[in-house]
Amino acid sequence: MQRYRRRNTPAFTWLSYFTFFAGVALFSIGLYNEDSLELNEKGYYIAVMILVAVGAILTQKVTRDNAEDNEMMAEQDRMQNLSNKAE
Repeated sequence: MQRYRRRNTPAFTWLSYFTFFAGVALFSIGLYNEDSLELNEKGYYIAVMILVAVGAILTQKVTRDNAEDNEMMAEQDRMQNLSNKAE
């Protein structure tokens, strides 16, 4: 019987959370230091908003995948325990 593998490595999980929180932090720092917006600053805000959006999507995907993986691994362990008891 083949053992189920997690879809996301711990490094990818950590990176998704880091990307989201780094984007939020950078955006907050930019808003705090904002006096008047010039064209290059508008580009900075657009880039940071894209980073936050990607981080949010990655964080949601990783959280959902990890929860599904935990359920599948628990089900596989239950089935294995039942087959071991039947023997």
